[in-house]
Amino acid sequence: MKFFDRDLSWLSFNYRVLMEAMDTSVPLLERLRFIAIFSSNLDEFFRVRVASIRRLKEIDKKNINKKIDFEPASVLDDIHKEVEKQLSEYGSALQEIISALKERNHIICTREEEIADALKPQLLHFFKTKISAFIKPLSIGQKKPVFLDNQAIYLAVEFADGAAKIVNIPSVDLGRFSSFSVDGKTYYIFLDDIIRLHLDLIFPGAKVTSSYAIKLNKDSDLQIDDEFEGNLVKKIEKQIQKRNLGIPSRFLFDSRINETLLKTLKENLDLTDEDMIRGGRYHNLNDFFQIKIKESDMVYKKRKPVSISGLDESRSIFKSIEKKDRLFHFPYQSYDYIVQFFNEAAIDPDVKEINVTFYRMAKKSVIAEALISAAKNGKKVAVFMEVKARFDEENNLIWARKMRAAGIKIIYSLPGLKVHAKVALIKKNNLMYGFFGTGNLNEKTSEIYCDHGLLSTDTNLTGELNYVFQHLLTKYTPPAFSHLIVSQFGAVEAFTSKIDKEIANAEAGKEARIIIKLNNLQEPTLIKKLYEAAKKGVDVKLIVRSICCLVPKKNIQVKRIVDRYLEHARVFYFHDDGKQQIYLGSSDWMNRNLHRRVEVSFPILEDAMKQEILTILKYQWQDDIKGVWLTDTLENIRPELKTNMRAQEETYRYLKDQYG
Repeated sequence: MKFFDRDLSWLSFNYRVLMEAMDTSVPLLERLRFIAIFSSNLDEFFRVRVASIRRLKEIDKKNINKKIDFEPASVLDDIHKEVEKQLSEYGSALQEIISALKERNHIICTREEEIADALKPQLLHFFKTKISAFIKPLSIGQKKPVFLDNQAIYLAVEFADGAAKIVNIPSVDLGRFSSFSVDGKTYYIFLDDIIRLHLDLIFPGAKVTSSYAIKLNKDSDLQIDDEFEGNLVKKIEKQIQKRNLGIPSRFLFDSRINETLLKTLKENLDLTDEDMIRGGRYHNLNDFFQIKIKESDMVYKKRKPVSISGLDESRSIFKSIEKKDRLFHFPYQSYDYIVQFFNEAAIDPDVKEINVTFYRMAKKSVIAEALISAAKNGKKVAVFMEVKARFDEENNLIWARKMRAAGIKIIYSLPGLKVHAKVALIKKNNLMYGFFGTGNLNEKTSEIYCDHGLLSTDTNLTGELNYVFQHLLTKYTPPAFSHLIVSQFGAVEAFTSKIDKEIANAEAGKEARIIIKLNNLQEPTLIKKLYEAAKKGVDVKLIVRSICCLVPKKNIQVKRIVDRYLEHARVFYFHDDGKQQIYLGSSDWMNRNLHRRVEVSFPILEDAMKQEILTILKYQWQDDIKGVWLTDTLENIRPELKTNMRAQEETYRYLKDQYG
């Protein structure tokens, strides 16, 4: 039974991101942002996935008794070939965007010679008053090895006498670009080039012959054993500090560098041939996010969130929810409704208890501030804080300490598990109010991630959500779930049962259809079950944004959508002989989500809500502008234009008609 490799599948997704940068119908600055996203994605891929595969390669090489179901060396070879191919197209796309911006009098200088002479006095002043304070040259070629910070960018500088030094580029402190306007044109100058122009001030009396950009990625995946909360938190704090000390996973260097200097760097940094990756003149191009252009036709037009009149006019969101459950679609509708839910809970004297799970928190979280106020107002507040959320560990710990200081009960990660569920439960008098989401309780990401959320007082849902929190807070073993689908409590079995029902309907000659929307699809048991369903005649439609290990075949089509917002919702539709079961949830179909995390998927019960979800799914399936078909060779193929459907535009119009 054939499966795609997960990492090559992910690279196929990242190429789909690059396609947006190459699409001339996308506004110019947005194309530059897609360049930045592609670069940032690839950077994290090397820090985490490539580093992990290289560890597995060493395990494989040493014949350690550990099951590895693929050849790490072969996968690494395939990864490097694919990345090299993509980087070639990436470079061409970037040059095309830069040329187009130049025609609009926005000049991103990619060579010192492009910097107008009229700017140089200002650059000299900027260097002397700002940059020079942060410059810390490093000597190379000595016995003592050189230490480079993870992900930081540097210049390897060569001198006429054969000596060499490394100069840091302090982009974290000063930003990557400086902008200046001259003669009606705006120039964006790389910090790298301002430093290049003034190397004679850093090394007075020495003759600089060349300088080349270099960057070292290190293994940034925290290796956390299964420990209970006290030890786990301390270990994570230590591991965060050590992230800068990880083993190399990629040494990126300007391909024009001479071999002698490259050999010296390789020896001084203790690198292997496998670490060495040729790149361009500039690294960390995710810094293009820092370029801001206000011309309206260069960015996507801002959309006003769709108002929900029944909620806007109500003085109490709790009273509104008591009348009927509320389904939300972000970012088309404002996340303020969810913020209001927590804010009202903080000051309502009848609210006695609040339970919340956090996975990735906003740096400035209004929800967290509301919980702090609630605790200070005498309410019992408990927060399950996942401190193993990759690259958000430190921010989550900061908030955990702040909330604990306010009297909130903080429970940290469970041994062997991550809690990825997006849920909250508020207890008021004899009623419970539940929030169920597909995305993080994060006000910032809600502006750019497409997610769904449900506020409900349905006792079946809130009662079972209460069981989830009892399990998280006290390790209580809940009774069997009848309404929610909860990872660790039969999620694979629940989804398998629903697929089996569609198979039985197909075999009985009835209509049988499955539509599943995910970020990632990798779990082999469920993929095999989908293969079986398709073979038995079930119509299987999949919308998978990123990793997809399932290979499209007869009766199984896979669509991938990349547009201005990140498609993040998880939706599970089963025709069920016309009953139309729909679940939304936090869980992708990955090994980690279904076997090593606590996830919550929840049913949509009301017909009107089901229709909203089905309409949005229909737009996504018919999207022939931003949707592509994934082929059995991992290619992203644009469909033939038939409907001119762009799902995110159509969804906004639809919700505006529904609620406006």
